[in-house]
Amino acid sequence: MYFLRNNIARISINAERSSPMFQSKKMYSAVLLALTLSVSAQQANAQVQNQSVQSQGNVTSYSEQQTWPTGPDYANAKSMPLPQSLAPFDAVQSTISALTRPPDSAVSGASAGTPGNGLESPASLRVSPEVENEGGIGSQEWGTANLPFSTARADLSIATNTAYPYRASGKLFFQNGSSTFVCSASLIKRGVVVTAAHCVAAFGASRFYTNFRFIPGYRNGVAPYGVWSARTAWVMTSYFNGTDTCSVRGVVCTNDVAVIALNAQSGAYPGTAAGWYGYGWNGFGFVNNTTHLTQIGYPNCLDNGLYMQRNDVQGIKNASFTNNTTYGSLMCGGSSGGPLLVNFGIRPVLTSTTAGTAANPNIVIGVTSWGYTSTAVKQQGASPFTSTNIVPLVNFACGVGGGNC
Repeated sequence: MYFLRNNIARISINAERSSPMFQSKKMYSAVLLALTLSVSAQQANAQVQNQSVQSQGNVTSYSEQQTWPTGPDYANAKSMPLPQSLAPFDAVQSTISALTRPPDSAVSGASAGTPGNGLESPASLRVSPEVENEGGIGSQEWGTANLPFSTARADLSIATNTAYPYRASGKLFFQNGSSTFVCSASLIKRGVVVTAAHCVAAFGASRFYTNFRFIPGYRNGVAPYGVWSARTAWVMTSYFNGTDTCSVRGVVCTNDVAVIALNAQSGAYPGTAAGWYGYGWNGFGFVNNTTHLTQIGYPNCLDNGLYMQRNDVQGIKNASFTNNTTYGSLMCGGSSGGPLLVNFGIRPVLTSTTAGTAANPNIVIGVTSWGYTSTAVKQQGASPFTSTNIVPLVNFACGVGGGNC
């Protein structure tokens, strides 16, 4: 069921609660079997026939009237293609434009995160790792965009996927028809995930994808904090109906941002164990329209998407790209929706010094939104978090109740 309210589109999903399945080895095996099954086209069509659409003022709501019979097809999941621009803007001119642009008049702000208790699931769930898919987007080091970056595994010899702040990031599986796709996502509240709008809905098509599953701390087919289904997902209505301001239609847009409220499992949410990031808006962490970012994601062109990747880079708020944040990156398809964070890591104890301005740790200020068709450019971009997108989106997600915030 779709709803439209305050320029936000929402999808509500009556999804199954999976936690009771993990109470015995027998049931656990059954879950693993179910997780590797595909939803057939016939089943997907049956779901569509049981959808209803309602409009309430400026809000459209989408609800599925029955639960999905199986989970996504993890073994054959495809990376969600990054929206692509055919040709890059002139890098030098774009940079000059960004650095000379007056700062926004809106006041920046941030909401804090928390590390969680780090307790893994009683039986760390194993899902079949997705295979490398042909036809995806090539890697995007330093390319023709002249933006240096440092991309490498976030996963070290000692697995970091279960250490905060890494573990608050994860993979998002979902279905478009009978096909399973994967994006990246992260927790920004106990039971609220942020990702890209293009990982939740088709731009301008007034259509949501379905059967979302979020796996925090995913590593090589293992889900240490469980698999979490979606209760409700929101995107901005302008993205949903295709009226969003974009430098390239559906690619370099103002509001390629989405949030998902997760279903509880036995009254709990993943953030209790995995923790969650804070989030900032209206240029939080920027000075003179630049900032230093850490990008987290699961691009399929790096380690076949099996391991979390980290990219440390300068971000530029660029007026030529509808105020999107642009940055160099080696990441590609599958990294969509992954968080861009300022002040990533564990804060040190300060001795004989003081913290700098905007020192809040682990603050998400955007999510990976787009790249280029040319693999030589090695540049990506992200819609900015503002008081008119991320703030109302999270407010709606927290309004569903149940302790997810």
